[in-house]
Amino acid sequence: MEVKWLEDFLSLSATSSFSRSADERHVTQSALSRRIRQLESWIGVPLFDRTSYPVRLTAEGQDFLPRARKILDLVLQTRADLRDRHAAAEDVLSFATLNTLSLTFFPDWIRRMEERVGPTRTRFCETRSTFAGIIATLIDGHSDFLLTYAHDSVPLMSELAYCEHRCLGEERVIPVSAPDARGRPRHAVGTGGGPIQYLSYGSGSFFGHGLVKLFAERPLPLAVVYENAMSAGLKAMALAGRGLAWIPESLIAEELRSGALVRAGSPAWTLDVEIRLYRTSAASRPCAGRFWSAVPDWREAMPAPRRVSVG
Repeated sequence: MEVKWLEDFLSLSATSSFSRSADERHVTQSALSRRIRQLESWIGVPLFDRTSYPVRLTAEGQDFLPRARKILDLVLQTRADLRDRHAAAEDVLSFATLNTLSLTFFPDWIRRMEERVGPTRTRFCETRSTFAGIIATLIDGHSDFLLTYAHDSVPLMSELAYCEHRCLGEERVIPVSAPDARGRPRHAVGTGGGPIQYLSYGSGSFFGHGLVKLFAERPLPLAVVYENAMSAGLKAMALAGRGLAWIPESLIAEELRSGALVRAGSPAWTLDVEIRLYRTSAASRPCAGRFWSAVPDWREAMPAPRRVSVG
């Protein structure tokens, strides 16, 4: 059972409206409904009568209501007491992030941030491999920030609609392949013939979601020969000549310069994404709040361009 489920329950019992409670809880209506059902599943009885309008508590829900208030008050007070006691030891900023950004973007960015805020202790949170799991790490309060790519075609971005964000930069995700003996891509877009050997992100990753719209607009005869949610894994297979892959340009800048990988499609096949830092609108720890206030939005005040220039 999770604390947020109790908070959702108390909100819905007060508003009798999923839409109003979703606004109040800063989540989507579908996310709120899912969490209420998770609470009901954990308890083992229905807490709300959804056949009535407005929605109302069942008899079991009415019995649970005062107990939920007491449980939540105790949990929140205990957390506040423990946090206050160990506040000095908690000044470590936690980030949920995508693997590629932890390798390509974060090291230089945090160095530049330290020029603004001074020495900063950071850590990456252990997250599930899916993009949904990474988002949940922030939404569920297990990290101070979420560092992620962002694109309107990714449906899961709606889960972050009630979170604050700053744009930190941009990235190009381009189709690449190992070259043949004449320096041309072994596997390329628009070559005609049979299916193209494709190195896929699968369906659960950010780029797996992001590329769906691109392929829907420009259908390709792709034959999946390998699947990996991590860009670094697809890069390794592309270098081995195993197929065509869409990879963030910053991750393969050196390989493009050396010719170990070559572009395998026109600019029309590029997926342009933003790099964003998110935090929840809930009150954050003081150290996280101070850090956030110093983060510049790239569109307004980024001192250096974030796109990688390659030969």
